Amino acid sequence: QLQLVESGGGLVQPGGSLRLSCAASGFHLDFYAIGWFRQAPGKEREGVPCISADGSTHYADSMKGRFTISRDNAMKTVFLQMNSLKPEDTAVYYCAAERSFGNWCALTPEEYDYWGQGTQVAVPS
Repeated sequence: QLQLVESGGGLVQPGGSLRLSCAASGFHLDFYAIGWFRQAPGKEREGVPCISADGSTHYADSMKGRFTISRDNAMKTVFLQMNSLKPEDTAVYYCAAERSFGNWCALTPEEYDYWGQGTQVAVPS
């Protein structure tokens, strides 16, 4: 059974860093694009970055330069390094998977069929 489990969230002061992990099980990560999404209270789920099966990345404009996505297929894990965190980064962060090939990935949640349960990130103001 395909499963995604996020970890690494927590409370961090403004300007701090966190590294989130998305651990995959039950499928070959090599053949999937992975997206990170976040959802703050009262807001729609939004794309953060995504990484394609071949390692190509795509970032939302507001996250460029602060967030970095990477994948380790041998470890079956995708990482999200977040630096210079701001209060507006507070949200539940989710990873999602979609079977794909080549350099495809997307920042729209509707494109993904498989989701983790999320991990909370809190940056106090």
